[in-house]
Amino acid sequence: MFNGHFPDQPILPGVLILEAMAQLSGILAFETKGTRPSDGVTYLFGGVDKARFRRPVVPGDRLDIHSKIIADRRIMMKFECTAHVDDKLACSAVLTVVAQQA
Repeated sequence: MFNGHFPDQPILPGVLILEAMAQLSGILAFETKGTRPSDGVTYLFGGVDKARFRRPVVPGDRLDIHSKIIADRRIMMKFECTAHVDDKLACSAVLTVVAQQA
């Protein structure tokens, strides 16, 4: 875990939770579009909206992340993402990923 901003209270930084959501959404984009990195496609983190942090994630927590497609356009996809600890919402956000051709 990380020391974060609070000495003696390690937490998983929110930016890393959002990055994990983006990574999962990128994998979902590959699966949905039937592409692979070897096809010369990369999905880049394009933006975040409506990010809300409901509880800290601390050492020993298991973070379960879910991503659902809410918009699918030619090179851009939007995902509704949630992260839970013990079935309690820790974070929610709407993420955008954008396809880039090599």
